[in-house]
Amino acid sequence: MKRVQRGEVAIPTSITRRLWAFFHRLASPRYFYELAGKLVPWLGWGTVLLLAAGLYGGLWFAPADYQQGDAYRIIFIHVPAAWMSLFVYVLMAGAGFIGLVWRIKIADVVAKTCAPIGASFAFLTLCTGSLWGKPMWGTYWVWDARLTSELILLFLYLGYIALESAIEDRRTAARASSVLALVGVVNIPIIHYSVDWWHTLHQGPTVFKLGGPSISLDMLVPLLLMTLAFKLFFFTMLLVRARTEVLEREANSAWVRETVTSQ
Repeated sequence: MKRVQRGEVAIPTSITRRLWAFFHRLASPRYFYELAGKLVPWLGWGTVLLLAAGLYGGLWFAPADYQQGDAYRIIFIHVPAAWMSLFVYVLMAGAGFIGLVWRIKIADVVAKTCAPIGASFAFLTLCTGSLWGKPMWGTYWVWDARLTSELILLFLYLGYIALESAIEDRRTAARASSVLALVGVVNIPIIHYSVDWWHTLHQGPTVFKLGGPSISLDMLVPLLLMTLAFKLFFFTMLLVRARTEVLEREANSAWVRETVTSQ
């Protein structure tokens, strides 16, 4: 057993080896395909249950806001969609970086699969934000820093999709689109901190802030449930689409032919 120096934390070698073996297997298209197939039903049912609980809590259990009335309830869709649009982009860029540096095929698949789902979240964020802005601001759209940077995020998603589709060679397309995704990461902190850096009409943070959330617990719990539901929905769709992409890329492999004939 390796001797541990003073101040170091001992990590069992067996755990390290198991983790390394798991990630090594996960990079295998066949293992990823089979694992994803096992996870999808669980993630799907989790999404349904959390979505039902979150919608019930947000639409019926949570009280009306003392200033905005019932119009504020759109936050139970708008806020989770906004959070997910940022989360998915970071995941897409991270997967693109892994594929770019270590040339892992599954990383390219994940990055490509993230793009249309993330674009959908960004589009939903802008649409629900506009519907919320009309009764609050008197207009559907203003060139607010948060809104404008979120619109740029949507364009980055669409640019990634367009660039990846325009290049026939998959490896070259993955490299080019990954570079674009990594460049676009600079927009993520701009979106997050825009309400702090500039005077904007957009509401400031109410959940993740120093001193704790400034939102009622009756509103916070349904909001967090909807956030978890959106996250599980994302991973469900990611794995479903990624499995299809793996089959297309590995169509000439023996294991794919075996899988197709067995089904």
